[in-house]
Amino acid sequence: MSAPSQDSFLRAAPLLRWLGITLVLLLALQIGVVLSAADWSDGVFQQLLIERLVSQAPMGFVGLLLMLIGSRLDHPQQLRTPIRWVVCIISAVLAVAMIAVIPLGITGNQSLMGEADQTLEQRRSQLEMARQQSANPENVKVLGEQLAQAAQLPADATEEDKIQAAQTFIDKQLSQMTEQIQQAERQRDLTINQRLFGGTISAVVLAVALVLLALGAVL
Repeated sequence: MSAPSQDSFLRAAPLLRWLGITLVLLLALQIGVVLSAADWSDGVFQQLLIERLVSQAPMGFVGLLLMLIGSRLDHPQQLRTPIRWVVCIISAVLAVAMIAVIPLGITGNQSLMGEADQTLEQRRSQLEMARQQSANPENVKVLGEQLAQAAQLPADATEEDKIQAAQTFIDKQLSQMTEQIQQAERQRDLTINQRLFGGTISAVVLAVALVLLALGAVL
């Protein structure tokens, strides 16, 4: 490598190091905002902490990596400079934090799934009850009369017209309830998968990456 190229790398080293420090400070500020309102018994706070850690940790990882690269460019012959120990310690702390939030994420996912399943079960019970009521001819007849009284049918509507209108109304309501249940199921699956892959599994991947970075900083 030519001397001008080496000089360029050496000049870039402090810039990389300060860029890295800036990213790490930004991560600390983001996490500090969440921790300032810490309530570990609150599931909402736990989920917010997990989301903030997982979403912001890659920024901190990049910052630590830039700090390590800058240090290696500045001192290629020294294995354990102070800045590398700083990178190692911060990476280890972040890795421990990632590992610590994994059980919280799993517990939160199970709790969310339980609540969603309970809500869906209630909706299914309501749908089944509505179907049973709609199967009763007397209920259909009463509804037809109510529709006629509400002026939703012509004044000269026959009994068959009332029953047919009532049945059409019931079928529409049942269809809407079924569609709402299906939408709720899709929303539940999407939310669970998002929290699983975007939260818990991402935390595992980040923990492994941070451990490797901590080891790479001092080896």
